[in-house]
Amino acid sequence: MPTYGLFLIFSINDHILYMPMPVKKIIFITVFVSSVILPLSITPLLYILKQIQSIYMKTKKERIWPLIITGFFFFTGYYFLSLFSEVPAFILRYILATIITIYMALFITFFWKISIHMIGIGGLTGGILALAYMFGIDLHLLLSLLILIAGLLGVARLYLAAHNPAQIYAGFVLGFVVVFSFVMP
Repeated sequence: MPTYGLFLIFSINDHILYMPMPVKKIIFITVFVSSVILPLSITPLLYILKQIQSIYMKTKKERIWPLIITGFFFFTGYYFLSLFSEVPAFILRYILATIITIYMALFITFFWKISIHMIGIGGLTGGILALAYMFGIDLHLLLSLLILIAGLLGVARLYLAAHNPAQIYAGFVLGFVVVFSFVMP
C-alpha cells in the first residue's frame, strides 16, 4: 500500500506537491524495493523453513515472521529516505506511519487475527485524506474511490471467510487512524 499511496500522491497535479522528477524516482524506487520486492523475496524462504504454509498465511502464527520482516524492510526504506533532505516531511511521516501500523498489527496478531488488507487500505485512505486536509486539495473523487475499494476489499475478505466483520472494521479503523494521525503535522 505505501507504493500505491506514493503513486497516488505523485499523480496529484497540484503545485503544493511539486517535486523534481529525480526526487520522485528515488522515493518511489526506495519505497517499492522496501515494501514490495524485499518482503516478497523472503516469502519462499519462510515457506522452505515451514514458517508459513502458503502465501495466504491463514493462521495468526503464520503472520508473525512476515510482519516482523516486512516491518524491518519498511524501516530500512524509511531510514534511507530520511538521509535525503529533498524528501518531504509528509512522505517520511507516511512511511513511518506504515511501519507503526505493521508493528501494531504484529502485536494484535498475538491475540487476535486482524485484517492486514484492511489496515493497508485504511492507511492509504487516511493518508490521502490527511494530504487533502493539510494542503487544501479537493480529493473527494479519489477518496470516494478509495472508500469504494475498501468496501469491495472488505466484502471480498468476508466472502473468502478470511475474516469476520469485526476484524475487517478494526483493520480499516486502525490503518486509517494511525496514518491520518501521523501524516498530519
